[in-house]
Amino acid sequence: MDTQTLIDPYDTLLLDLDGVVYLGRDAVPGAPEALRQAVERGVRLAYVTNNASRTPGAIAQHLSALGAPASPGDVVTSAQAAARLVAERVEPGAAVLVVGGMGLRSALRAHGLRPVSTAMDDPVAVVQGIAPSLSYGLLSEGALAVRQGALFVAANADSTMPTGRGELPGNGAMTRVIATATGVEPIVAGKPEPPLHRESMLRTGSKRPLIVGDRLDTDIEGATNAGVDSLLVLTGVATPLDLLTASPRHRPTYVAADLSALHLPYSRTRRGEGGWVCEGWIARWEEGRLRLEGAGDPVDGLRAACAAAWEAAGEGRADEDSVKAALGSSLSGRVPLSG
Repeated sequence: MDTQTLIDPYDTLLLDLDGVVYLGRDAVPGAPEALRQAVERGVRLAYVTNNASRTPGAIAQHLSALGAPASPGDVVTSAQAAARLVAERVEPGAAVLVVGGMGLRSALRAHGLRPVSTAMDDPVAVVQGIAPSLSYGLLSEGALAVRQGALFVAANADSTMPTGRGELPGNGAMTRVIATATGVEPIVAGKPEPPLHRESMLRTGSKRPLIVGDRLDTDIEGATNAGVDSLLVLTGVATPLDLLTASPRHRPTYVAADLSALHLPYSRTRRGEGGWVCEGWIARWEEGRLRLEGAGDPVDGLRAACAAAWEAAGEGRADEDSVKAALGSSLSGRVPLSG
């Protein structure tokens, strides 16, 4: 076991919110405490979220109410990244049709752009983000403007978003309405595309960041695209099965149950004579199947299993049926198998 804690090599945590710090309105157990401890160690926090529906001030207020250290300047949203993306392509003061909420409107105004709500205002761009009040009428206005030649930008392409009630349709699902109606695909500002992480790096000035998330297709792929280390926590969307069958761009640097792992020594896997070893666990690929044996912390078992499955899959993905037996026999009931 390494003597240093997981957080030691890093100066900034680029943290996803939904599924990492909170689920819906409630904190993920232990997350605020882990983040306060990080700040006490001198690590900077940046809350980097694909959620474009709320302003940084509203998000910071929510985080503070949960006990997490946060100010509006610590929050970086896909709305801000989308607004910068548009501002770099259009004239100052241009009209931009907002298919979304106040988070997008505020971000556009901060870049000197004029939010509008109808295609009759001749917008030069359409920016879409998730909002509870999103209506058919507003989606229709967005489609009309895109058909008229407006630039189409999506704050993010998340197909779902985690809540306390389960996974609900995300902005990626909703953007299909305009994309299908117009035949125009949006430029995506949020994770895993570069604009949001570019915005985060500009705002934090980080030299050694660690990206922390709960999704392989946004947080971890975004880290891979940026060439930055990543931590996948099992408090949100991604499951152990998702990890074991991940393609190379979706494989995190670290895997942990929750944010408390930041302040603990990280148990690394190593190649042993009989397979991949992590603490009391050993995993190997044998006769086309993943074999996992051992005892102790089940997350250590998952780390060993991932090393074996990823080695066998190479640049591809391990077959689900080939890894399910290991989950069922060794880890079922001890590692959460769903977000």
